[in-house]
Amino acid sequence: MKIINKKKIILRILFYIGLVIIVLPTVFVFYWMVLSSFKNQVQNLSYPPLFIFKPTLENYTAVFKQQNFGKYLFNSFVVATGSTFISLLVGIPAAYSISRFKMKRTIFVLTVARMIPFISYLIPWYILFTKLKLVDTYLGLTLSHIIINLPLVIILMSSFFDDVPVELEEAATVDGASAFRTFLEISVPIAANGIITSAILSFIFSWNQFLFSLILSGPKTKTVPIAVFNFMSYEMINWGGIMAAATLIALPVLILTLFIHRYIVKGLTMGALKE
Repeated sequence: MKIINKKKIILRILFYIGLVIIVLPTVFVFYWMVLSSFKNQVQNLSYPPLFIFKPTLENYTAVFKQQNFGKYLFNSFVVATGSTFISLLVGIPAAYSISRFKMKRTIFVLTVARMIPFISYLIPWYILFTKLKLVDTYLGLTLSHIIINLPLVIILMSSFFDDVPVELEEAATVDGASAFRTFLEISVPIAANGIITSAILSFIFSWNQFLFSLILSGPKTKTVPIAVFNFMSYEMINWGGIMAAATLIALPVLILTLFIHRYIVKGLTMGALKE
């Protein structure tokens, strides 16, 4: 009995040691980012690094007053919300069809397409958008972000629809429900966790998207990840401003994750279970 208890204690200690090793680097980077956002330029460049100092809000003031960061946040919100909404609108029916008609090869193709580096189709997109005059427009940037979100939504949602019992849909059909009504009132509510998970992940990926926004945005539609470049010049790098901007970029995603992380974990877990 004592040997079993000792074994459990050792395993628990090893578990927490492993947990700390995995989590600590990420937590420390976030802590360092927030800490640096309250330092001035001299404090940020000092060596050894300062952990105790007089904090200042001048970096956050500069972010909003000098860099018009409110406009960039609005642009990111419009593009992330628009691309997420359209991806769900198109992706959910597509995923349902793929699931019901057993088109597994389509999922394979979408997975491969999702894995291809974005830079490989960035130039064709830029040429096409330039000819269509969609560069530096909300529509062009939203369409480019749909490339990232749509395959993700279809892949995730098809696995959720696989778990929806076909018998329920057959019973609804026997009761006189049309195929569209069965999909809307039976299948979609059962797969609600998958929809929430897909929406959250799509929004986060779009919010953090850098490459497409760098090439396809402009003064009118610049998003927050691109706006960070405003703090870098040939003469100097404003580390305090960069860290303040990075904290403001991470804050909405962090708050969103804290409130709904249960749905993400539950949704991904349910989608992973197969009979």
